[in-house]
Amino acid sequence: MIRVRVPATTANLGPGFDCLGMALKLYNTVEMQQIPAGLAIEIQGSGAADIPRDEDNIVYQAALAVFERVNYKTTGLQIKLINQIPVCRGLGSSAAAIVGGIVAANILSGSKLNTNELLDLANKIEGHPDNVAPALTGGIAVSATDRGRVHTIKLPPPPALKTVVAVPNFQLSTKKARAVLPKQVSIQDAVFNTGRVALLVAALCQGDLDKLSCATEDKLHQNYRAALIPGMEKVFKAANAAGAKGVVLSGAGPTLLAFAANNFDAIAKAMQAAFQENGIVAEMLLLEPSLAGAEVVN
Repeated sequence: MIRVRVPATTANLGPGFDCLGMALKLYNTVEMQQIPAGLAIEIQGSGAADIPRDEDNIVYQAALAVFERVNYKTTGLQIKLINQIPVCRGLGSSAAAIVGGIVAANILSGSKLNTNELLDLANKIEGHPDNVAPALTGGIAVSATDRGRVHTIKLPPPPALKTVVAVPNFQLSTKKARAVLPKQVSIQDAVFNTGRVALLVAALCQGDLDKLSCATEDKLHQNYRAALIPGMEKVFKAANAAGAKGVVLSGAGPTLLAFAANNFDAIAKAMQAAFQENGIVAEMLLLEPSLAGAEVVN
């Protein structure tokens, strides 16, 4: 039995659309082993009622991609998923499934693919590296794709950094969240985001959390997606007023995430109350960044 634990991830970190992501200490576990014949999938935890248990399962599809790549023939497969990451909430549940599937399948088939090859494969399945890179490597991942190859650099999160996470009680698909984005943006907005991304990476490298308020601002995706998340702007304002260092839409949403070094309870209560004012119930989590990505566990 191969058992792989994969962290949740928050993508974009504000302005870093499709290129920045960070692993968080909330995990999905993929267990995989070969059986004489057929496909058996068991699911526990988040999404258990909705995730397919047949060949459409994304973990199984990721495993097949590895087997095809290395020309490995399996008689049958047993997969067990133990999920803590909320599904379709912007915390990288699909990336965790893909990464868990390819890492487990790679080990099962003889560990023929290296980390770079696994990342390229995960990116091909997911379509962008912002979640799969930190899910695989851990830490903060800065990534760019060039002709199908992902170039990524892992940065250690500042020691004092934690995240206060508001998870609304509704799902938002990445497809729907991408559909509201414009096909073109102005040069002014592009320059705005370029400066914020540069400042954000520098601030994280130096541990200058006070720069995050400015550095996490965005004009490429968050404003457009706010219409899909009732109360988003009010939650941002409430978190900042309570002491957050910066507030972002986590991935495609609807989860909202505040960077913080203290005042965690006050920030959480403020975010939850602001959501509640707009008729949204939100579960609050305090999550630390994870230096570890996908790893085999006993």
